[in-house]
Amino acid sequence: MTISDWLVISAVLVGPILAVQVQKGIESLREIKLRKLKVFKTLMATRGTTLSPTHVEALNMIDLEFSASKSKEKKVIDAWKIYRDHLYSLKIDRSDPNYNVKLDGWTERSNELLAELLYEMAQSVGYDFDKVHLKKGSYTPQGHADVEFEQNLIRRSFVELFMGNRAFPVQIVENSSQNGSDKEAET
Repeated sequence: MTISDWLVISAVLVGPILAVQVQKGIESLREIKLRKLKVFKTLMATRGTTLSPTHVEALNMIDLEFSASKSKEKKVIDAWKIYRDHLYSLKIDRSDPNYNVKLDGWTERSNELLAELLYEMAQSVGYDFDKVHLKKGSYTPQGHADVEFEQNLIRRSFVELFMGNRAFPVQIVENSSQNGSDKEAET
């Protein structure tokens, strides 16, 4: 056998193996991109409901799916670190007379930092959004906001009740229909 025969046999044997390995590499890169897109799309979809478990889960996936070793992704990681640090910074006493003003300021800063994070993520995954659209472009029905507010109010009230900081209001109401039937029975 000649060298060319050995090369042909080697190509026939090694070619399919290389093709499979290249295909696996392409699929792996595609999967990595899809996971990043999923995190981004989830954050975009839930940016109006930042307390939702889905939103929080997507935030916590950033460290797993984005890498600080790539320049565009490093900006995502840096924006996430700043936003996360801000989220941990809320230390306002509810009894403070300026509580609502401080909370509003903290919330406004949170919205700005979330928009910055989403902007860097959009750039990284190939979307072109401006920061105003990211900050103001979500839709959250007023009914959802009302339900969330009411659930928080109920939860806080029960916590205060169980902690002994609030009394359970009791009101005695006389039932007029029952009293009327009792009077008829007496006559």
